[in-house]
Order: sequence, then structure tokens, then C-alpha cells
Amino acid sequence: MPPQASGRFRLARPPPPRPSCSINAGAGGRRAQRGGSGAMLGVWLLLWGSVALGGRADTAFLRRAHDSSGHCTYSFTVASPVEAACPEAASGVPELRAELAALAARLSRLESRERGAGGSGPRGAEPGGARDPQQVAAASRLEAAYGELLRAKSRLEEEKGRLEREKEELGRRLESSAQEITRLRAARCPPGREGPGRDTLRAPAKAPRWEPQPLSYQELQSERSEVPVSRLLEEAALGRPGKEDSGCGQLLWVGEPVVFGRADSIAGKYGVWMKDPEPVPPFTRDNTWRVDTVGTEVRQLFQYEEAEQLARGYPAKVHILPRPLESTGAVIYRGGLFFQPRQSRSVARYDLRGESITAEREIPGAGYHGQYPYSWGGYTDIDLAVDETGLWVIYSTEKARGAIVLSKLDPETLEIRRTWETNIRKRGVANSFLICGTLYTVSSYSAPNATINFAYDTATGTSRALSIPFENRFRYLSMLDYNPAERQLFAWDSFNMVTYPVRLSRP
Repeated sequence: MPPQASGRFRLARPPPPRPSCSINAGAGGRRAQRGGSGAMLGVWLLLWGSVALGGRADTAFLRRAHDSSGHCTYSFTVASPVEAACPEAASGVPELRAELAALAARLSRLESRERGAGGSGPRGAEPGGARDPQQVAAASRLEAAYGELLRAKSRLEEEKGRLEREKEELGRRLESSAQEITRLRAARCPPGREGPGRDTLRAPAKAPRWEPQPLSYQELQSERSEVPVSRLLEEAALGRPGKEDSGCGQLLWVGEPVVFGRADSIAGKYGVWMKDPEPVPPFTRDNTWRVDTVGTEVRQLFQYEEAEQLARGYPAKVHILPRPLESTGAVIYRGGLFFQPRQSRSVARYDLRGESITAEREIPGAGYHGQYPYSWGGYTDIDLAVDETGLWVIYSTEKARGAIVLSKLDPETLEIRRTWETNIRKRGVANSFLICGTLYTVSSYSAPNATINFAYDTATGTSRALSIPFENRFRYLSMLDYNPAERQLFAWDSFNMVTYPVRLSRP
């Protein structure tokens, strides 16, 4: 202890109780056991008490005892020479204890910081110190990435809004289509009559186009056709195959559409219907075939014994294709269905008797699934056709830059025999067909007064512009093929299966 306190500081038992003001250092002693800083604090408190009482003849009492946890604690008591009571004891002692606790906590934080400063890394650096360049660069990269994420989020929200608007527009179109279907069904099927038949479908289509005077003119023409010479001239002009006319010629005229049947479900919005110009037994030229092509898994091929059965809507048999068919480019030829399998650039042959695929071949470089379709879309990238010379495939390639390419196929092996590249853009025409080795294209799939606008002759490798009237009666032409046996065009026009008579020039 300090020398000035040696003569005045002694240990003794506490005197009898009397009013006094005392200070207990036991709490400080317990905190002193938690670290070196706390112990030093307790010693300095004892020294301070001794010095403070050095000039007085009062007695200080020091006590050592174990607390409830078994630790050794030191406490001392000093009587006040002037105060009979301690009016501020209740508030002063807790304040002193709070200050001691805050001081101990601060010492603990300082020790932790000192230990951190002695290790590696920037943990002990002060907030106001210089920043690590790597940290600055990393922070800049994080800020840039965050900004890019915000911009991407904004773009995605804009795209979401655009898609929602497109969805609403498609919903309105679908509703409009449903109303149009209802209107057409009501017009075709008046109350009190049975379902649509062949005659029922024809009458409403022709009645609005003729006035009474033209009808009498038609009757006069019918009377004149009884003359044998007139009948022969009419058959030659229409290009119908007969005993004395079986050769090829150039297309001169396309007649008005004649309705044979109508699809009764939304799957029949687009489709294919056809006859085999060179059938193989047990099939005949009267057999009619149909495929409704709306959907992603188009596998059903409907077989009818004749066109009248097609008009009534009751197939004799339904073939299930081993692979789904894509779009409306299929044809029937020599006992087989030739079609494009879905999402491929291949052509396959399905044997109608064996009910299996007997040949399949890829068309090199051909676009498919929406790369080079006709102007109406519908994944019509690969279109098959038949004429007097055989089986054809109509398509386009990247090399041709979207122009129509023609290839002649072997009907048994599907091997390409020869290829022609035209200067007619495939997306610029609505559909096409071949007659006698010449490709013909249609200008529009929806305009009521369209035209046959181009012809490409494979014999000479030249093309020419045409303007032969072609009527889209139902305003959505999705399929058009030529049947060389009947000298007619077969077409699918917005649920309706129709034919067009044609007139060819003399060879």
C-alpha cells in the first residue's frame, strides 16, 4: 500500500452498527476476476480509498470471502466522519456499478480489436483507413451486375406485358372464330332439316352468285349441249380425259369451287383430302382420304369408300399413323400416303395395305417447321404433289434463299431423281401445285378474287407470270393439289373440302 496510508489503514472487525455511508467493492472484485483489466481496476480502487482516507483517523474494514459461485472476493468498508446517513446511496452505487460494467465491456472490445489487429486481413483496420483496391474493384463489379439485373428485370416486365397483350388479342380472335363457326353452321343447317349433305352445301354457295337472267342463259347452253359436236368441243375445252384427249397442256382456266363436304370440328380448320390417281387393289379411284391437321399429334387418316360418304361424315376406316404428320402437304399415290413427319425435313411413305411405313428419306437442306412456309404459315415448308409425270416435293433451302425448289422423287424408295431451283419466293405465294411438269402458284390464300400468278416449266427451266382468276370462296385456303386422273384441283378452304375444274390447252 502507499506509504502515506500505512499508518492509518488497518484491518479490524466491523464496529457496532452506526449510521454511516459505506462503499462496497465486492462487485468490482468479481468483475476483476474476468480479466487482467478488471483486477487492475480493483487494485486502483483500493489505493484510491487509502489515499482518500490518508489524512483522517477513520478505520477501513477489509473483508475476504467466497461468493455463491465459489470465487474469492475482497470488500472494504469506510465509515463517514461527517454524514450520518447516505441519501444518495440508492442511486450512486447502481450508477457506479453501471459505469464499471460499461468500462469492462469497452476493455473487452479493445482486447478483441487488438487480437484482430495482430492477425492477417483487414479486420483490424479503422473505418476511416484506406480501402483495398481489390475490394473497390469487387464492389464496382457487384454494382454493375446489380444494375444489369435491374435492366434485365425491366426488359422481362416489358416482354411480359407484350405477351399478355398478345394473349388478349389471340383470345379475341378465338372468340371471333367461334362466333364465325356458329354463324356458318346456322347458315348451312337451317332449323327443321338434317345435317349438311352434298346438295345442301352447294345450293347456298351458288344461289347468291346468279340472277334469274343468267340462269335462263345456262338453260339455253344446256339445250345447245345436246348437239354432239358441241359436246365434243366442251369436253376438249374443259380438258377432261377422254378417248381422244389424254395428253398434257398448259393451264388456261380454273372454274368455281364445288363443295363436297365440311369438317365438323375445330380440328378441321385446316386439312387434306385426296384421291389416288393410280390406285393399287383393293383400293379404287372412288376411295377418298382425309386428314384433319389442326393439332400437334396428327395421326388419324380417314378412309371413305366414295366422296358421298365423305360428305355424310362417316368413314369406313381410320388409320393410325406410326408417326405424327405435319401440315397439309400429304398426297395419296400408288397405294401409299406420302407425308412429312412432324418437325423433320424427311418424307415418308405409309403403305395403305400393310399399314406401316415402308420408306423414309431426308430432303437435303430442306427448311422445316416454319423456316420456309407458304404465306399462310401452318408449317407448310415441305409440300408433296402428284401430276401426270409422277411424285414431286416442293420446298426451299438456305442455299436457295427462300426460293421454291422442286425435286422429282422415286415413289418406292423416295430417292431424288432430279432437282430444279426456281426464282419464285416460297413465302410470297399462298400455295402451289403441278400439272404436266409445270409448277403453278396461287397469289393469296384469303383474297376472294386471287389469281394463279406464276408458272415454272421444268422442261425448259423458265418461269412466266400469269393472271388466271382463282376464287377463295371461304377465305382461308390451306391445301391445294392436282389430281391428274380427274383433271381437277382438290382444295381445303376453311373447314370446306372443295374441287375446282380446270381447262388445259391442247398439246
